[in-house]
This record gives sequence, structure tokens and C-alpha cells, in this order.
Amino acid sequence: MAENTNVTHDQMANAIRALSMDAVEAANSGHPGMPMGMADVATVLFTKFLKYDPSQPDWADRDRFVLSAGHGSMLLYSLLYLTGYPEMTIDEIKHFRQLGAKTAGHPEYGHAPGIETTTGPLGQGIATAVGMAIAERHLAAEFGDDVVDHTTYVIAGDGCLMEGISHEAISFAGHLRLGKLVVMWDDNDICIDGPTSMTVSDDQIARFKASGWNTMACDGHDPAAVEKCLAAAQGSDKPTFIACKTTIAFGSPNKGGTSAAHGAALGADEIAATRKQLGWEHGPFEIPQDIMAAWRLAGTRAAKAAADWQIRLDASAKKAEFGRRIAGILPENWLDAVNALKIRLADEAPAMATRNASQEALEVINPAVPETVGGSADLTGSVNTLTKDLGALSSDNYGGRYVHYGVREHAMGAAMNGMALHGGMIPYAGTFFVFTDYLRPAMRLSALMGIRVIYVMTHDSIGLGEDGPTHQPVEHLASVRSMPNVMVLRPADAVETAECWSLALQNDTGPSVMVLTRQKLPALRTTHTDKNLCAMGGYEISPAEGDARVSLLATGSEVSLAVEAQKLLAAEGVPARVVSIPCWELLEALDEEAREAVLGVDTVRIAVEAGVSYGWDRYVGSDGAFVGMTSFGASAPAPDLYEHFGITAKEVAAAAIAHL
Repeated sequence: MAENTNVTHDQMANAIRALSMDAVEAANSGHPGMPMGMADVATVLFTKFLKYDPSQPDWADRDRFVLSAGHGSMLLYSLLYLTGYPEMTIDEIKHFRQLGAKTAGHPEYGHAPGIETTTGPLGQGIATAVGMAIAERHLAAEFGDDVVDHTTYVIAGDGCLMEGISHEAISFAGHLRLGKLVVMWDDNDICIDGPTSMTVSDDQIARFKASGWNTMACDGHDPAAVEKCLAAAQGSDKPTFIACKTTIAFGSPNKGGTSAAHGAALGADEIAATRKQLGWEHGPFEIPQDIMAAWRLAGTRAAKAAADWQIRLDASAKKAEFGRRIAGILPENWLDAVNALKIRLADEAPAMATRNASQEALEVINPAVPETVGGSADLTGSVNTLTKDLGALSSDNYGGRYVHYGVREHAMGAAMNGMALHGGMIPYAGTFFVFTDYLRPAMRLSALMGIRVIYVMTHDSIGLGEDGPTHQPVEHLASVRSMPNVMVLRPADAVETAECWSLALQNDTGPSVMVLTRQKLPALRTTHTDKNLCAMGGYEISPAEGDARVSLLATGSEVSLAVEAQKLLAAEGVPARVVSIPCWELLEALDEEAREAVLGVDTVRIAVEAGVSYGWDRYVGSDGAFVGMTSFGASAPAPDLYEHFGITAKEVAAAAIAHL
């Protein structure tokens, strides 16, 4: 029962059910069953446990609520409206799933305050929540429990637990003993095709327990039982899993407990019957004043806690630093360290793999930008993401700045999303570029949400050599470039690598992908400039001797190859210029005149890249050509592979002459 009112728990939960079935009915689209089934659990959570303040929804020490079962989005939207989040109005509820509404079919981060993450792809929510819980513990270790002390709560469904990412996530959360993570499972025995017995017979309690979680079970329609479990989860030194046995579309006399209520409107007749069964005698979208008042009172529960927290923050010597990090503002003068590195690299002109150049950049960036938190998927020595003095983040040292994710690429990507969403951290982590296939759904959500996550992807082509085609990316550059709002950075030498790292750190509206080599590359940028030349996306790295007839366009490891081809063409009396294009997305951001000037006006354009040709047509045009891969790779030393597949300076020069 809500405090200081005569409104019952059932009335408050039924308000969620009514709004959910009415909104889905109005849209003639959506998932009413899950919100109706979990309304009791959510009511207990939001009225008795969750720490939030609708008047300041971005309060840094609020609890996080993640609806991993994002198809049940009307559960979240109903809660935000009922508890008084100003932007979640009844009109937004009425326009559920309509163009321009904040109430999208699945919760979308940024659409309205209170939506902590985008969910819908099942399993992503629970894995993202693990990242949020890691961020909470990490920041608490640095700033103290008086400034950072909150819990991440998750509602997950059967589908979330079937998806493979859930195994990676729950294993990692148990390993890190994330005691401030609580997952509530909507155990309703129903999936889209019918009963879950058709597809799964796992003992979920045993599964979570084996991964080091506290486990409990309750009747999800018994508020006292739900409250007892949530109370027992508080103060745990392990993450908590609560199996809440529910009935999908609870209250629906004919569709409750069936798959018919999962992904379709109940229909006018069934809604009328449900209203009668629940004793809800109010019209569509109508919430009686006393029930609304009880919900709005629940929304003020944490107002004093928020005020007390502000007093503690004001008294903290670290207030300014905490505020800077939460706001996502980079430290002053951090670029000075990158510029000093560029000066040294231009002077020393080292030949090095860009994965090693990346580590050199991180050695100066990490001390200058203390909110960076690195990691890798069990490939630290290969992807070179660890720098000195970071320290491993573990259950014994949450203050560490390096996360050993293990062989869990998918959960790694989702956890980084959670860290970025939580705020106060800039996560980066590495694996082999070919394994973007394992984490692509998380990367796509990074892009969709527009958050600063940095993916460090090494061993970027056939240049990795003997590991062969299973590990040699061929289609991956084209694939990742095709994803909207992803900044793909493929530097050609150590200086470009430093510049690309600075661009990735400054990109706070989407993820960046650092695409790096295993093999050594020669130094090309040996004259220093304070200007970040990579910021244009492409630039002339080696001018022609005389008026250029050919523009050689390349990225990464093939830029040096283009420079060799330029020399061959010069010997044939053909002036050519070389253009390095470390970032297509930034090149595309230039106006057409500037972009054409970079690519080369009135020149034959030949592109070379150790990947497939998709996308290059826009730059080389019908009069140009592409030198690259048309098949999978092979197992052999890198020089042999480049020769075998015809990606050589000689072939590039020949293509240029053939197209003049």
C-alpha cells in the first residue's frame, strides 16, 4: 500500500496494466502481456526500493532500472508517467509506437528521461546492466560510497536468458561479485511460439547460482513475497537473481497465460473482460485521482535522499572532478600530451604496427584522461590495450582501470555500453577485428544510442598472416562502415594512430572503431604539425611531382604501399599523389567541394585496401579502379599473401596506367 493513502497495491499495479493494454490497443501493435504480468513486481520496486527522483532524472547517484525485456516497453512508459517524469505525458502514452513519440516500440535511450538504455534485442539489457554495475563500483572506489552508492535493477524475460550473451554477462557479473546488481526474471513460461517448454528446460536458479549469484524465487503476484526478496538482495556481496513466477497478461480472462498476449493487442472485447476481472471501472487512459496521487507520492520517495546526496557531494574535495567526469567533459590540456607524442614520433620515425602505436598513444592518454577504462577479450598482449599503472579491475580492486573480460566479446561490448551510459567513464577494449562479428549487436546499440565507446580492433587484414582466413578480416571494414553513426578509424602510421585516438576520445556522439595492424608499417608522417590532419577524414599525405594525373587513395597499411606505387609511376613519367583516408565518415562530413579536392579533381583515382571493394565506387568513380580482396584470405606469411592476392605497388601502378 502506498504511504499516506488508502490506495492499495492492486490498484496501483492495475494502473500499469490498464495503461499498457490501452496503449497497445490504440496502436494496434505491441506487447501487452509482459507489462501486465510484471506490474506487481514493478510496483513493489518503484514504490519501495528504487531510488529515483523524476524532478532530476539525471541525478548521478540514482538507482538504474533496465528493462531488458524491452518488448514490454509499456511497463516502463507507464511507470515513468505514473511517477511523474515531466516528459512522459499521457499524450505520449496515447501515441505509443507512433512517429515522433517518445514512446517507441522498444525503449530508446535519449527519447525521454528515465530510459536508461535502449533495449529490445534480447539479452542486451542484462549485459548492459552489468556494465552499469561495474561503473558504479569503479566510481565508488575512487569517489567514495558517500558520493556513489546505488543499485542497478533489471527486469529480464525468458528470451533474455536464452540469448547467448546472457551467459557471458551473468558469468562475468558473478566473477566480479557485483553485489549492487539485481535481476528479476519474468518467469511466465511463455514465448512467442507457445510455452517455453517447447524450447528450453534449463534450471535458471541453478544456472545463476553456479555463476556465483544469490538466487531466490517468489510468486510475482504476491507483493509481500516480492518485497521480501528485494529486501534480502540489499547489501549483498554477490549479484542477486530473483525468479518471479508470473502469468503473462495477468487479469485477461481468455488470453492470460497464453502466447496470444505476447505480441498483439488484446482486442476490445478482451480488454473489456479484463477491466471487469480486475475491477478497473475506468475508461481508456483514465487514472483515478487517488491512484495517480499515490503514484506521484511514490515518485517523491527519494527527494530527500537526493538532497542529502547533494550536501555530501558539495562537501567532497573531489566534487569538481566528479562533476567533470559525469558531464563527459575531457580534462583541460589533455591534447598537449598527444601533441608531444606526435612531435616525438615525427622525429624518431619508428616503423611499428599500429597496434603498438596505439599502445604508445594510450601510454600518454591514460594518465592525462583518468576516466578511461581499458580492457580486452583475453587478448591483452595482442591488442596492446594495457598501459602501465592502470591496475586490473577485479572484485578485490574495483578502482582498477583495466578490465579482463575473458573470451566474452559480446558481453564486453554491451558492458562498455553500460559504462558509457552510466557516466563518469570512457570505456575502450580490444579484440581481433574479425571478432566484430561476435559483438556487432552491442556495437550497433552504441551507434543507435550515440554514446562514446571505443572499440580497439587489431589484426585488421590478411596482413596478420599465418592465422589464416578464419582470423583475416576481409568484409569487415565494409560491414562496420555501413553501420550509421560509427566512426571507423584506420591509421597508416604511428602519427596517424595518435591523431585517430584523439578523434575517438573527442567523439561523444557515437562509437569509434580503431582498426589496427599486426604487421609493422613504415613511418610516413615525419614532419610535425600541430594540426590533426586525420580530422578531415582524408588528406594528401604525399604530393605529386608536378601536376597530378593520378590520385592513389588508401587507408591503413596500404597507404605505404600506395607511396611505393607513386614512385613506380614517377619512374614511368606519371605524376601521382597519395591520399590517406583514415576515416570515411569524417571525409563524408566535408562539403562536396572540399571532399573532391581531397580525392583529386581531374585525376584518375585508384583505391587500394586489403579488404573488399564495397563502398569504394563512390570515391574512384567509373573511370577509376580498386585493388584489394575479392575472396577470403589464406594461411601464409603476410608478404606472401599480399603478393598472392595482387595487392602490391606494382599492381596499383599498373591499374593507374591502364586507366589513364
